[in-house]
Amino acid sequence: MIITKSREEIELMREAALVVSKTLGMLASKVKPGVTTNELNTLAEEYIRQQDAVPGFLGLYDCPSTLLTSVNEAVVHGLPTNVPLKEGDIVSIDCGAIKNGFYGDHAYTFEIGEVAPETKKLLQVTKESLYVGIRELKAGNRVGDVGYAIQKYCEDHGYGVVRELVGHGLGTKMHEDPEMPNYGRRGWGKKFIEGMTVAIEPMINLGTRRISQLPDGWTIVTQDGKPSAHFEHNIAIIDGAPQLLSTFDYVYEALGIKSDEEDEFRVKA
Repeated sequence: MIITKSREEIELMREAALVVSKTLGMLASKVKPGVTTNELNTLAEEYIRQQDAVPGFLGLYDCPSTLLTSVNEAVVHGLPTNVPLKEGDIVSIDCGAIKNGFYGDHAYTFEIGEVAPETKKLLQVTKESLYVGIRELKAGNRVGDVGYAIQKYCEDHGYGVVRELVGHGLGTKMHEDPEMPNYGRRGWGKKFIEGMTVAIEPMINLGTRRISQLPDGWTIVTQDGKPSAHFEHNIAIIDGAPQLLSTFDYVYEALGIKSDEEDEFRVKA
């Protein structure tokens, strides 16, 4: 059952989402060769608690960490380690926080120094596909409209679209209805309605879509060992249209990137 939110609840959710957005922005300047994902995890937990919030992942489903950090061929759910990041790596940092009783949950894939051109292109297309999908999140459309748009955009570039892991509804629980796959058929699935709040998160592989789980019981990797990218936003349907609750602006500010990609999904003055 889809749990819709009032305007007041959506604003509380925005505050929770912005805790995560600011955490990712803080981490953006720390993600460099030589740093370990365990060090990033410690920084993130401290920062989230300083914002009168609590880590959303820590303890959830017995998760042992505040961040999930997926390096190179890791798709998602990578556990932080003491292995230093190195030049040419990519790392998806997935972060959650609870504030006002609501979850924020989104992710960004960072480049470590200079990465291979084909990897850089994968990140670009994956992030673009996120917004392609968000445009379909409007009242009257269906789950399959979002999934189809993301799948087509990424497969047209020759990439593998992960099937086994999906986006989801978001609210007082990390995972609510509906599931939001990154593949599908137009007109298929649950209908979008006013007040819905979801996390859309393309997980896109440079090669095969096939994945495996490592013995740690968490980390998901590509079966061919090629890189995977992951970007995630939190979105509400307001006045029938998608509106971002999260933002990458803090990441871009830290990295010196100028972007207008979110403008069409912001609160209208």
